[in-house]
Amino acid sequence: MANRTDPTAKSIRGTNPQNLIEKIVRSKIYQNTYWKEQCFGLTAETLVDKAMELDHVGGTFGGSRKPTPFLCLVLKMLQIQPEKDIVVEFIKNEDYKYVRVLGAFYLRITGTDADVYRYLEPLYNDYRKVRQKSPEGAFSLTHVDEVIDDLLTKDYSCDIALPRIKKRWTLESLGSLDPRKSALEDDFEEEEEKEENEQLAEDLDDGAEKKDHYRGKSPVRDRDRDRDRDQDRRKRDSQRHRGRDYERDYYDRDYGRERGRTRDRDHDREKDGDKERDRDRHRLRDEREYRRERDREREREGRERDRRERDRDRRRSLSRSRSRSRDRKDRDGADNRKRRHARASMSPRRHGERAYDSRAQDEPKKKKEKKEKGKDDGTDHPDPEIAEANRLRASLGLKPLKL
Repeated sequence: MANRTDPTAKSIRGTNPQNLIEKIVRSKIYQNTYWKEQCFGLTAETLVDKAMELDHVGGTFGGSRKPTPFLCLVLKMLQIQPEKDIVVEFIKNEDYKYVRVLGAFYLRITGTDADVYRYLEPLYNDYRKVRQKSPEGAFSLTHVDEVIDDLLTKDYSCDIALPRIKKRWTLESLGSLDPRKSALEDDFEEEEEKEENEQLAEDLDDGAEKKDHYRGKSPVRDRDRDRDRDQDRRKRDSQRHRGRDYERDYYDRDYGRERGRTRDRDHDREKDGDKERDRDRHRLRDEREYRRERDREREREGRERDRRERDRDRRRSLSRSRSRSRDRKDRDGADNRKRRHARASMSPRRHGERAYDSRAQDEPKKKKEKKEKGKDDGTDHPDPEIAEANRLRASLGLKPLKL
């Protein structure tokens, strides 16, 4: 219940006012002892007493990111949402500088763009010193106008993201805001009046001397003299206007010098950040190209290695097949040679006339043997009956008759 927003509080920028502080920082504040003991039950009236006790500004500090009392009171103001008149009184308070800074910080978060410029720009004239606690926990000296400049020019302050506001010249062009008026403009006007009076006195003296000098001269010269005086007057007026513009520019430079420095630093920091991002982008692109080229080289080497292995396997298979075919041919050749040798030994045609002569010599021997066999079996017997009987016995495998 103690951490809930006041039911009568209105939503700011379309959300709960406490949501303007990040959830992590908000949870750190809820767990802080100062919040539990000192901020419990505070109202818009009693909040002033706690604000008067502040002795420094800051966000979170230390390794555990402990919140400062200033940040706790900012969250308490978002929780109870005091009236705008009370916040304006905080800002206009000249006795307590931390009360003024607290009101300005709350208005920067919750106020409109026109109210932010209208109520915070006059605080540029406050040069009082304030203590600021750094994130490391150390104290440093700053000034109220520097804190206000950070609120109007930066996006973060006291570890809180500040809402974006429009530029001043945009609000002036829309008619929401009057042109800025310098606090030193009255002093400049007094100096201008003094210079004008002195210049007029000098002009009167010069005019009297010229009148005495040109007394009795022609009217044409009088007209020329009057024309010269008019030209001198117009020149002085233009110089006076230029002086006012210069003084106004000087005022803008005087009060906007620090802001310009911070903007220049931010601009240089953004340039450096852009350069770093460009270097990182080029570095990442070079790394990606290097990795891509390395992957291509590895793939190329892998394909070359696979091709060499395939060629080596193909050569090995070819050598094996050749050796097998050579062995087979050797075996087949040996077998063929044996067969040819056997056929040559068996076939007479392969030995030419010698084989033919041996067969021719064998034929008479076979005829002779047949004749002798025919004589032995008794088939050549003169008696036809005996010869017939011998032939029959020869067919039966019996011995011939010998009669």
